[in-house]
Amino acid sequence: MDVVSYIMDNKLILIPVLYIINYIIKQTMIVSEKFIPLILLGVGIILSVLMGGDSIINNVVQGILVTGATVLTDQIVVQTKNNGT
Repeated sequence: MDVVSYIMDNKLILIPVLYIINYIIKQTMIVSEKFIPLILLGVGIILSVLMGGDSIINNVVQGILVTGATVLTDQIVVQTKNNGT
């Protein structure tokens, strides 16, 4: 199943944006790591709604999808690094 195929083309830019926000939060240690996905979810939804599109509901769903793709990407990187050492 290809999750990225469900994400609108104009929302794909949010994945690297959220990944950078994730990196900044982890480097500054502002909050515990267990809260980072929730913060990214909120930011993803807000940014998706601000970008506009079809409807509010669709924008919220798009925000959830881009956040999921971002967190999945981060976990793949983390797991790859952990298995390599």
